[in-house]
Amino acid sequence: MTSRTSGVDHPRGQRIVITPPGRWRLPPVRELWEAREVLTRFGARDVTLRYRQTGLGVAWVILQPLLGAGVFAIVFGGVAGLPSDGVPYFVMSFAGMLAWTAFNGVVGRASGSLVANQALVSKVYFPRILVPLSSVYSVLVDFVVGLAFFGVLMVVYGITPGWPLLLLPVWLLLLLMMASGIGLVASALMVKYRDVAYVLPVILQTLLYASPVAYTLAAVPEKWQVWFNLNPLTWILQEFRWSLLGNDAPDLWQIVASVVAAVVIFVGGALIFEQWERGFADVI
Repeated sequence: MTSRTSGVDHPRGQRIVITPPGRWRLPPVRELWEAREVLTRFGARDVTLRYRQTGLGVAWVILQPLLGAGVFAIVFGGVAGLPSDGVPYFVMSFAGMLAWTAFNGVVGRASGSLVANQALVSKVYFPRILVPLSSVYSVLVDFVVGLAFFGVLMVVYGITPGWPLLLLPVWLLLLLMMASGIGLVASALMVKYRDVAYVLPVILQTLLYASPVAYTLAAVPEKWQVWFNLNPLTWILQEFRWSLLGNDAPDLWQIVASVVAAVVIFVGGALIFEQWERGFADVI
């Protein structure tokens, strides 16, 4: 069936043309820009609700990667004796936890965002893709706080990463794009299948240990490294540690692959979300 275009004359002389959307399409950039305030309002509200009436407040942002890094340093560094690329194991694992916490935060918060705002989604029209994407706002706030604490650790331990530190925003952008693409698909799935709320944490917990967050890629036996190198998070974690700790630079193919993977995952997630968005109001 071919799509037809219909025109409506606007009272001010403008002509509004309405065309049915294609089967697979990305959200209109102009429409997203005009509704950008929705994203910032959702993001700011998320930050406020998470830290309102909490005894420790924003300290929770530091405690999560701090406790995780401490446990990993004891278990993997102290008990198992795994290498840490010439830096204290705690600092190495904290750098990995910074990246992982950002990834996990976007996926986790985005996945349940539509269900948590179902009254608004079903009654008010706006680009609904902005709801899961707003999770990036609060995650960035958490990341900045955690990064500031990591800066203190760098001073205490005398770590000077050098010029690769300037590339950290690039790796962070790629990480957020990957997480957002996965979060978009998870949020769309959860509208119809609430089982996602139970399955997703298990998948993320498995991915945490299947990625070199608590250990370095050098600690992985050579016969298994090929499988770890198929994981896009491995590439991002290598790049994060290069920028934060001054470790060996990642291979060129890892940098190129991480860029391609981030774009493909994000665009793929947006396409799937837009395809399923039509039925949200009926089933949410």
